[in-house]
Amino acid sequence: MGAKQPRTRPGGRSARVQESVHRAVRELEAEEGREALTVPLIASRAEVTPSTIYRRWGDLQVLLSDVAVERLRPEGPPADRGSLAEDLETWAVEWLEEMSSAAGRAYIQDALAGDREGGNAGQCSAYAAEQVAVLLGRAAERGERAPDVETVLDHLVAPMMYRILFRPGLLDAAYARGLARTLLARLTAEPTK
Repeated sequence: MGAKQPRTRPGGRSARVQESVHRAVRELEAEEGREALTVPLIASRAEVTPSTIYRRWGDLQVLLSDVAVERLRPEGPPADRGSLAEDLETWAVEWLEEMSSAAGRAYIQDALAGDREGGNAGQCSAYAAEQVAVLLGRAAERGERAPDVETVLDHLVAPMMYRILFRPGLLDAAYARGLARTLLARLTAEPTK
């Protein structure tokens, strides 16, 4: 059964239902714990019928995945520290801290567990790419040489995500800064085109 997975924020009644259900999940998880979550309990709290949740999300795991993706959405643009090196290092440290926290890991696991078709992974990747694009855009405005978004994703974000998922040791600020510095050192070592 192919369940719908909202990717954009819908309008009208659909938006109200999504917000109500997402809020119910967050509240119940905080109050009762994750293991207590059921579709009927969530539906009751959200004041919708269980069939509304099944129709929209298909099952509990897909709903939890949808909520996790929304929670992984950045709240705003990354801080501007005045240089690409500072911006990239600061962003990498903050991103690693958030994603490797207990809550971050749970959201990542939920996002991927209900991701039967790859859309949630793509959305989470898009969030990181959007943040990186802001940093690189600022660097370009300052006249700094910068890598492209894909290079940053491949050499900074991907290694951190790999360690978060599969090798949780060595997840500290020094690791994130080291990846950012190595990426920028490679850039300065390459001849200008």
